[in-house]
Amino acid sequence: PDRRGMATGMAIMGFGGGAMIGAPLADRLMKLFSTSTSVGVWQTFVVLATGYFVYMIAGSLGYRLPAPGWKPAGWVPKTHPSITAGNVGLNEALKTPQFWLVWWVLCLNVTAGIGIIGMASPMLQEVFGGRLIGANATFEQLTQVQHAAVATLAAGFTGLLSLFNIAGRFGWASLSDYIRRKPTYMVFFLLGIALYASIPWTAAIGSLALFVGFFCIILSMYGGGFATVPAYLADLFGTRVVGAIHGRLLTAWSAAGIFGPVIVNYIREYQLNHGVAHAQVYTITMYILAVILVIGLICNMLVRPVDPKHFMTPAEEAALDAASAETSTAQSPAALAAAAAADPPTPAWKVTAAWLAVGVPIAWGVWVTLQQAAKLFGGGA
Repeated sequence: PDRRGMATGMAIMGFGGGAMIGAPLADRLMKLFSTSTSVGVWQTFVVLATGYFVYMIAGSLGYRLPAPGWKPAGWVPKTHPSITAGNVGLNEALKTPQFWLVWWVLCLNVTAGIGIIGMASPMLQEVFGGRLIGANATFEQLTQVQHAAVATLAAGFTGLLSLFNIAGRFGWASLSDYIRRKPTYMVFFLLGIALYASIPWTAAIGSLALFVGFFCIILSMYGGGFATVPAYLADLFGTRVVGAIHGRLLTAWSAAGIFGPVIVNYIREYQLNHGVAHAQVYTITMYILAVILVIGLICNMLVRPVDPKHFMTPAEEAALDAASAETSTAQSPAALAAAAAADPPTPAWKVTAAWLAVGVPIAWGVWVTLQQAAKLFGGGA
């Protein structure tokens, strides 16, 4: 209960980790199953489906809901002005200004993040061109073979961004447990504004290290923003129906999935059609994304604790308990003790096996990603 950010960060980290593991695994499986008459697609899908089935079923069977009122042994709740003392119902949450402010906070943060994800690889290729492979040529002057070589390096760059996206989901969300959610988003927006506005400068001076570094930090904050928002909602609206509230809030992420690519692609195509060089087409885009973050910063600054008038009454909470089979256990100390005795701590060997089942694939994905990224700086062939 005092590590909401870390908990959601660990869960949502898997959302980004899947791509880091699945993409290289699928590539290797297709090469393994390919023949002179087949590229090995259907065999790859069968193997992946089997693996996904085993992992997802095992994960779902591992879930446990604590007994009502359960607390870690010796844990003392910490109060903070930003953490609500009550719970807000789903329909009531939608009537509060806090919900819609956080909606825009998430939407604008993700709009900028998705926008830059879509342009990261082409921007690297078009800005640095032949310099990535030691050739004194612009992107337009490269041969087909050189284009392929540059694209390979850009794939390593994309993998590196994926790694920082994953790390940010866990790292920033965990940090929010200490500095709280609103200040964490303040960091996202303030630092993001500075980095987005500085990327054209890194391209102008030709600094590949700064260019890549700024993108990596930005992607970590994109992932961190997505992972921190469930804890942000729990602090504002309580934990009773935060899952449902989070589901409604994710419409902001869906909207951002439209806004970000549309803004970036429209501006890029408009400039290319008007004769702007490939290396220059992203400058205005980065400044526009920085302005979007300024608006998100303002929305975050306006977030205040929810007015107690929106809290659920004891009768409403009791009705919610009665409607849920998982929370039908009596709230007496004896009942809680019996529930704890009926569900003893997980044996150490099971915990170790579970961590290995997750850790080994992630470690492999990180290793493959780092190998690809090393080529970007001349660390590989």
